[in-house]
Amino acid sequence: MTGNLDMQNRAASRSKTRIYGTVQYVNQSVKGRVVDLSATGMALELDGAFAAAKGSHVKVQSDDLGFIEGTVQWQHANRLGLQLNLSTNTLAQLSSYFRFFHAEVKPTLAG
Repeated sequence: MTGNLDMQNRAASRSKTRIYGTVQYVNQSVKGRVVDLSATGMALELDGAFAAAKGSHVKVQSDDLGFIEGTVQWQHANRLGLQLNLSTNTLAQLSSYFRFFHAEVKPTLAG
């Protein structure tokens, strides 16, 4: 599936989330939140500067998901897209999150 700018998009369905955590790469660490999550990847909105090129292996630590590793697919401004490394541990963590904790996040209307 392709989207804007002829970029490759993941085919797995996405769920909107508000999972807070920390992304680590080499000697960098930045807090942020997972804004959408699928069985194969995630998009994060970061609270600060983060420099990791496409293909870089990063780690995400959160209370809701535990420790997950992924590969940077894109980065734009303060947003980061990861393809998850689908180990049995990661698959178990995602399954547990979607089964017990996930509630679809709906946008709030400002009045």
